[in-house]
Amino acid sequence: MKDFKDKILFVTGGASGAGLGQAKVFSEAGCKVVIADIRQDHLDEALAYFRAKGAPVHGIRLDITDRAAYAAAADEVEEVFGSPPQLLFNTAGVNAFGPPEASTYEDYDWIMGVCLGGVINGMVTFVPRMIKAGKGGYIVSTASMGGFWGGPTTAPYSAAKAAVINLMDSYRISLKKYGIGVSVLCPAAINTNIHKATDTRPPHLAQSGYLMDDRAVDTLRTIYEAGMDPIDLAKWLKKGIEDEQFYIIPYPEEREALERHFKEILDSVLPYEADPEGVRKRKEVMQMLMERAREEAEKNPDHVFDIGFGRARPDLDWVKPTTLPPQE
Repeated sequence: MKDFKDKILFVTGGASGAGLGQAKVFSEAGCKVVIADIRQDHLDEALAYFRAKGAPVHGIRLDITDRAAYAAAADEVEEVFGSPPQLLFNTAGVNAFGPPEASTYEDYDWIMGVCLGGVINGMVTFVPRMIKAGKGGYIVSTASMGGFWGGPTTAPYSAAKAAVINLMDSYRISLKKYGIGVSVLCPAAINTNIHKATDTRPPHLAQSGYLMDDRAVDTLRTIYEAGMDPIDLAKWLKKGIEDEQFYIIPYPEEREALERHFKEILDSVLPYEADPEGVRKRKEVMQMLMERAREEAEKNPDHVFDIGFGRARPDLDWVKPTTLPPQE
């Protein structure tokens, strides 16, 4: 996607940090922007900024873990701007740090509920609406470099972000046929106020195994203040969308760590010679299923490619079936 003029953008966490940077950059690119955020004070400040510029921006206070509220927010977008968004940015996130073995159920429920559950809620709420609108579009979810590996203090956060990366890869494959592109933004440090994320932690999930005292908050602030400016990050995101990159990682210093990580994975894969019979059997079964599905698709006027599982319910008539892939 290269033309953003008059496109409707819905961005979570849009009233501060990375989300606000995205709202600013894409508003300047011509988007009509809906910023959703859990904090009303941040929304008020952000909306005042955009009103001063005369930009078409609408704010919605939203807890992205609340599915009913998310559906109501989607309805509000259509009421205000007349259509579902063509751009969906799942940006909101939280974090807290401590040893995995000290983690409580509440630590997992809060961090994964926002960082993964919030993304899921955004996708399930908006993707059907975007498909039915028939205007194509683009979706970006913010994961993290921490989603590529674990850490001694980041278990719930890294697990959530790893799931987001994988989730978006699945949607990338599936949404192409609707003209909807997908990217995953994987930042390292960003200059945001995420070190204050615990201010939004709900009371019923307050029980934590992590010590978040003044020293911890001050240390995190120091780290994040050296991070990338949200405006700069949003500009890299815009370029990534224009170039249709799936992974958007504008942090050159992370290349070496990624190379080491994925080399370790590749080096762990057995060579073909270790199990030639097993390889043969597994490949033959898949080839047989593919050939059978291809033969049936060639007889079908719509060329529906059905391997035998993974289908949508018949009443979901807006879901396009998979069609016959080209013969290799």
